[in-house]
Amino acid sequence: MPELLDLHPKPADMRALVIEGLSRNPKQLPAWFLYDAEGSRLFELIGEQPEYTLTATETALLEQQAQAIAAALGPGTLVEFGAGSARKVAPLLGALRDPAYVALDISAEHLAQACGRLQRQFPTVPMLGICCDYTQLQQLPPHPLISGSAHLGFFPGSSLGNFEPDAAIALLAQFRRLLGPGGQLLIGIDQPKAVERLEAAYNDAAGISAAFALNLLQRLNRDLQGNFDPEAFRYRARWLPEASHIEMALVSQRAQEVDVAGQRWCFAVGEALITETSAKYSPEAFVRLAAAAGWRGQARWSDGANDLSLHLLVQAD
Repeated sequence: MPELLDLHPKPADMRALVIEGLSRNPKQLPAWFLYDAEGSRLFELIGEQPEYTLTATETALLEQQAQAIAAALGPGTLVEFGAGSARKVAPLLGALRDPAYVALDISAEHLAQACGRLQRQFPTVPMLGICCDYTQLQQLPPHPLISGSAHLGFFPGSSLGNFEPDAAIALLAQFRRLLGPGGQLLIGIDQPKAVERLEAAYNDAAGISAAFALNLLQRLNRDLQGNFDPEAFRYRARWLPEASHIEMALVSQRAQEVDVAGQRWCFAVGEALITETSAKYSPEAFVRLAAAAGWRGQARWSDGANDLSLHLLVQAD
């Protein structure tokens, strides 16, 4: 069984972030709050819905291009940020020469299951799981699996889209620091497409996306003594062209007061609590964004419809 390190934020840290987020206008909480054990399970189900093509497209692209990507990356320890189910990394572990694997994720239970399943698939690959909020991690913890080897960052799922542009640049710069000198980053980026496709992807007919968002309220009730009534909120996903992103929110259906994190909060009828956003970047726009964080585009692989890109970034001189 792979070793697990628990660096999960303390409840007090979550309380401070909730107070900060609910004090904003509009109200917005960090996207990682969505990923408790149940949220992580629901997110995996979203990837299986016919409207949400990103997961299948990226998985197929990784399988098709694994050998070419491995050749471009070279040897080293593969560090996956936001590993989730850790299914997408399998083709790379199968193609890399003498790999080691470090998985970072916010849900300890989900991380343990994912690493255990992956270790059974690759019994000779050294593995380490780190439960943490990778957006706040100042450095990779000291560990023999991390020290003394080249670090190959892996950030699939177009998760960078959950961050506003300035925050996305800051995160890419943080990845550069975490990976260290000579570190590389393989990152999946979803690209703009028809509005109808985008909105359907985040509001599937089966209602899994809505359940995923509403689970946030259940987590706040459980972990921070909240009294949210999920029935009093409606899920909404819409494309905002001026921001080039999908905005996902829980909209209050009535004027109400909610207690959470030791304080009382007022919601007006129609007021939105933004749960996450998902920005879409053209290849050119993403390379410009990465350059602002000190990265240079080295290679790019795309699916046949040019819906999604895998970018290999190297550190700029």
